[in-house]
Amino acid sequence: MNIDAAEFKAKCLKLIDDVVATRRPLLITKRGKPVARIVPVEDESAPPSLFGYMKGTGEIVGDVIDVPPEPWSAETSDGDGLYLPRAP
Repeated sequence: MNIDAAEFKAKCLKLIDDVVATRRPLLITKRGKPVARIVPVEDESAPPSLFGYMKGTGEIVGDVIDVPPEPWSAETSDGDGLYLPRAP
């Protein structure tokens, strides 16, 4: 939308409210030449979308389907020290 500077001066507050409501920029002209543009401010406080936020950051290394079995510490008794009661 284009508007002359004199008309903008007379209707400034209403025109700013229109820019906010419609999210469309307003071009201010003086003698037919563009001198300023009023644009809506992007909402910087809005959190980024979580959908696709981490896209491309992971990497698959090796075969995720056929993983070689690793014995658990409970099967090999390697982690028995982890299960002992604590001394007071």
